[in-house]
Amino acid sequence: MPAIGKIPENIFLLNALDVIGETIIIADSSHTIRWMNSEACRLMSEIAPLYGMPDCEAMIGMNMDDFHERPQHQKQVMQKLTGVHRTRITIRDQVMTDIVVTPIMDSKNNEPEGYIVMLMDVTMQAEEQKRSAQLIKELSIPILNIWDKTIALPLIGDFDRNRTDQLIATVLMECSEKKIEYVLIDLSGIKEFEDQVRYQIQMMTDTLNLIGATCILVGISPKLAMSIVQLDNKTPIFSTAHEGLKYIMQLQAK
Repeated sequence: MPAIGKIPENIFLLNALDVIGETIIIADSSHTIRWMNSEACRLMSEIAPLYGMPDCEAMIGMNMDDFHERPQHQKQVMQKLTGVHRTRITIRDQVMTDIVVTPIMDSKNNEPEGYIVMLMDVTMQAEEQKRSAQLIKELSIPILNIWDKTIALPLIGDFDRNRTDQLIATVLMECSEKKIEYVLIDLSGIKEFEDQVRYQIQMMTDTLNLIGATCILVGISPKLAMSIVQLDNKTPIFSTAHEGLKYIMQLQAK
């Protein structure tokens, strides 16, 4: 859908871009940086020393290719660009960001007149290391021996592939050393059950089943119940840990 309405005559377009609060850079059709708003200048002044420059002003007039380790690849991407291009980049191993490049197309000849470049979700390496350290800390989840040949594993916090691998390795060792037959996985600490989390849970249950350990999922809230139905229906699921433990006791009594 095309833009609608008319910008009031007393509003200067570049001033409007400046107050958005996002990092916005404008380059011309030759990929030369021509303008950046105040938020971009603030960020680029922090990045400039990584390239041996004093501040953001030194970047005006430079080509975007100058900031890439593979400028030829960058040129090929830009030449083919007709719509929004978004990718994750690392700047000098110090800054991580999503870069969003949008061509400003000339409606007459359908060629780019210039480009709007935005840096989103900018994270300094030090901040990322701090986040990783916090994630490692969260990995120290207690494995609780709650019944005969039964352990409980409460899952709390962020849940990604790296964390899943760590958890699986820890639980596999515990099950092997103590001949565990039942692993009660408590999901009450997980608020969102997205596709990635669903996949990680399924991978954990499948892996434990391979060594003969039965997984029981507990702590299922009504919200999680709406999305958890796509898991393997062979996995026992209960709303509370108490119900899960009763199920295990009944199995052992047979």
